[in-house]
Amino acid sequence: MESQKRHARVFSFEFFPPKSEEASVAFKVALTQLAPLNPRFFSVTFGAGGSTRERTLETVREIRERQNAAAPHLSCIGSTREGIREILATYKELGVRHIVALRGDLPSGMVDPGDFRYASELVRFIRAETGDHFHIEVAAYPEVHPQAVSAETDLMHFQEKVAAGANSAITQYFYNADAYYWFVDACEALGISIPIVPGIMPITNHRQLLRFSEACGAEVPRWIRRRLEGFGDDAESIRSFGLDVTTALCAELLAAGAPGLHFYTLNRAAPSSVIWERLGL
Repeated sequence: MESQKRHARVFSFEFFPPKSEEASVAFKVALTQLAPLNPRFFSVTFGAGGSTRERTLETVREIRERQNAAAPHLSCIGSTREGIREILATYKELGVRHIVALRGDLPSGMVDPGDFRYASELVRFIRAETGDHFHIEVAAYPEVHPQAVSAETDLMHFQEKVAAGANSAITQYFYNADAYYWFVDACEALGISIPIVPGIMPITNHRQLLRFSEACGAEVPRWIRRRLEGFGDDAESIRSFGLDVTTALCAELLAAGAPGLHFYTLNRAAPSSVIWERLGL
């Protein structure tokens, strides 16, 4: 963890592009409530195979119009060099200086993965096309990417992204701090010293959490699962317990020297705001 303690702390929030008018209103409300916390940036997700490309762009525009820094996700699976070149030019025009470069998922039924196979290739391409214009963020998996052959190969792929020109990383969410410490120490042993910011998923909905975690390979510790099961449909108890657990995790990570926190908001301001307040940030 020593290398991480040398970095200035960065706090950020993630949104997904709203799909309906009602969802758009909810997103704008969340943005209005979180903006006064003055995060370094708001990231915006990008659907599998670029399926939300236009909505991602609209969401980024909304964030920029309100004078906030935006960090759009760019996923390389299903993308062409020309398509990425075009969207990078658009983001430059909008004054965006921050990109989250990901491999992404191949949408169901799509056979052609496009011009890029790995996130490291996308990072290298962005660097070749735009020099140092963009701060490039990549993903890290303290509990190992669900499709990785082994923890070692996963670490090797992360090292390749850093070598390709990544400036910093955001982790998949986790609830086991030791997994993060182990990952950071393993990176340090390989000479990787970029900031690796923990991704934080506030616990507010038991079934939704299990569904997300199953899909992305994040482990929900047994004691947390059993406590959540015990609350049944008592939404208030689930929310209260979830906020206690997540706040304690954040406090521990910051005390250990983590270089900030990145909150997966699910387009809701309240859970992240409560944690923020409790931490005294």
